Amino acid sequence: MPSHIPTDLRRRLEPIRLIVLDVDGVLTDGILVYGASGEALKRFSARDGLAIRLLLRAGISVGIISGRRSEAVVIRCRELGIPDHMVIQGSRDKQADLDILEDAVDVMDRQVAAMGDDIPDIPVLKRVGFATCPVDAAPEVAAEVHHVCGSEGGHGAVRELAELILKAQGRWRELTSAPEQPAG
Repeated sequence: MPSHIPTDLRRRLEPIRLIVLDVDGVLTDGILVYGASGEALKRFSARDGLAIRLLLRAGISVGIISGRRSEAVVIRCRELGIPDHMVIQGSRDKQADLDILEDAVDVMDRQVAAMGDDIPDIPVLKRVGFATCPVDAAPEVAAEVHHVCGSEGGHGAVRELAELILKAQGRWRELTSAPEQPAG
């Protein structure tokens, strides 16, 4: 992560007050593991978890919009402190769901950063003030975002986004030098 953030990127990152994340391919590596009774496992990165807690401590809201439903997502989001009303699963219209999350925290598109990895995420990514994706996102997504992370989905891409935003807002050092670090 570069210590210097280019001016054009900084201008996009400074007003961010809400981060909206997809799940499969962003918070996870996108691999779906099924057992006889349905979806059995999802792997989440502890580094991404720490990043989400830092964002929340900084007063930046975090929301989830996923086309799939998974109890593992509910459990992980609660563990990280993301309120239930900020977690939308089974989405069939991600733009309408973005409106719901924006209304919940009273922000406009330019105050939102979003991370997605595949074609259903593109309409949201085109709307927000700062759009990003993991390095392993679909090429169609990478072509639409302001920044492609150096990390893969489920392997620290969200942490990279959080660091970028918090550094641009001058909050990174303060949040990471606190004596008590939140668990990821």
